[in-house]
Amino acid sequence: MLQSVPNPDRYYVGLATNLKRRFEEHNSSKSTHTSKYLPWKLVTYVAFSDGVKAWRFERYLKSGSGRSFAKKHF
Repeated sequence: MLQSVPNPDRYYVGLATNLKRRFEEHNSSKSTHTSKYLPWKLVTYVAFSDGVKAWRFERYLKSGSGRSFAKKHF
């Protein structure tokens, strides 16, 4: 989960196999979804050994109840 530094109410949730590379891509304007809220800081990350579970958790965090959960716990 990323948070925009200049717009702290903006969060981005995504799935990546290489967190360091993906984080650098977000902060170097390579993602159209995050380029207008640069720079980003890493708020939290969760590692999964099962790709399907990771994908399901990402989808949950993007839902209404998942956003509420993230606000409360992260």
